[in-house]
Amino acid sequence: MSVAPAVGARWPRSRAHRAVGAPGATRPAAAPGPGLTDLGSAELGPVRRFLVRRPGVVDAGVVLVFTGWAVFTGVGADSMYGLGAHLGAQQVQRMQVASLALTAAGALALTRRRGRPALVAAVVGVLGVLALATTGATSGFELGLALALYALAARERPVVTWVVTGATVVALLAAARVLPLPLTVNALVLGADPAQAGGLEAVERRARGDALFSVVWAQTAVPVLVLALLAVAVGTSVRNRRMHVVRILEAADALGREQEQRLRLAQAGERARIAREMHDIVAHSVSVMIALGHGASVALDHAPERSRAALEDLVATGRSALGDMRRILGVLHEDGTAPVPSPAAPPAGDPHSAAPAAPMQPQPGGPDLDALLEGFRRAGLPVRATVSDRVGREGPDPLEELDANLGLAVYRIIQESLTNALRHAGGTAVVEVRVLVGDEHVEVVVTDAGARPGDGPGPGTGPGSQRGLVGLRERAAAFGGTLEAGPHGTGWRVRARLARNGAGT
Repeated sequence: MSVAPAVGARWPRSRAHRAVGAPGATRPAAAPGPGLTDLGSAELGPVRRFLVRRPGVVDAGVVLVFTGWAVFTGVGADSMYGLGAHLGAQQVQRMQVASLALTAAGALALTRRRGRPALVAAVVGVLGVLALATTGATSGFELGLALALYALAARERPVVTWVVTGATVVALLAAARVLPLPLTVNALVLGADPAQAGGLEAVERRARGDALFSVVWAQTAVPVLVLALLAVAVGTSVRNRRMHVVRILEAADALGREQEQRLRLAQAGERARIAREMHDIVAHSVSVMIALGHGASVALDHAPERSRAALEDLVATGRSALGDMRRILGVLHEDGTAPVPSPAAPPAGDPHSAAPAAPMQPQPGGPDLDALLEGFRRAGLPVRATVSDRVGREGPDPLEELDANLGLAVYRIIQESLTNALRHAGGTAVVEVRVLVGDEHVEVVVTDAGARPGDGPGPGTGPGSQRGLVGLRERAAAFGGTLEAGPHGTGWRVRARLARNGAGT
């Protein structure tokens, strides 16, 4: 039996509800983990924030509420219902002592409900059964079990919660229906008179003979069942909210990692793009400048005019390379247009003085192919170029149809291929450059005949790093195309096929 419903019969029911309203007070006891506490502290009111940050205060409050209710219902039952007149003073005393001892054990168990909620709920359930067996009532353990089940539902999986809840509730309800003392005490509370019934045993037999769901049994069953289900419902709601916040945090963390990874990939791609552009510019310009310088030194004695022209071309190539590098480095500035300090100007009147730093200009593309080829020719590389469209019409016009990115890719592929020919096939008879602009693809083929016997590689060159070919393949792949490079007859051939609808990076 629980004395709470009987008390509610004499007191207003709202007061009985206020007395057992402790489950709501234990909500902070299911304090979330550090991450959840940190997230929600700013959104909580001052009282809840205080309780969440000080779980010891909540634990003390839970123990005090349970202890007060258990002492009130267990020890005060005699004064409210006059059980001593029927059971005897000694029996009532033993019941009160047992109630106090079990209350102390229950209070001690509830202090551990955070760390071992399932075990604590089971222990409180066993203590409740012992209370029924020794005092004839739940002696406040209907509330103690609700507090333990709330902590369990707020922390454990639902399957664990419902298994423990079912086992403890069934044990209490079965004890209240089977044990003789609960049946006798409940019948006395409901007004049974042992003198008229023929003694306490007759009262107990009559209560046992009632229907399974009798009013006598309901004195214990209703509060135990209602409080247990309410505690599990509230605890499950708290757990669901906690899991929802955890999922939000995990999603935010995953999004942050994804954004960071995207940023790293973008930075790596940008570094690779800049490195590719710098390699193409430096490798081409330095190779041409070395060839021009070598030619100027050879022609210095017997053809000074040719030597002077080669030196002028060398200066022009260096100036062009400097401008190209300035354009590439310009993208490293935040706004993309911040000026880069120009090199110190030579003295006035110097015929080779550099022009003032020009503003950032577009990257080279297909229309700049003629100037590129002419620069290689001046460096001593015999180049023959053919540019045609899908109907076979020759001329530079087809290259103007290409967008800027695709035009730059075509330009760089030809530039790198001719640079390699200048470095490794010095003295070659001819270098063929063929560009075919189709509806869906652009095909670039650069073929050299190889160095003439005895000429060897170009002047001032060493073994290649293969970065140029790697960069060319990356450019082709960026447009959904392919690039093949390898020996062809006595020379070397580079063949690239780029899709016109490729994204390009």
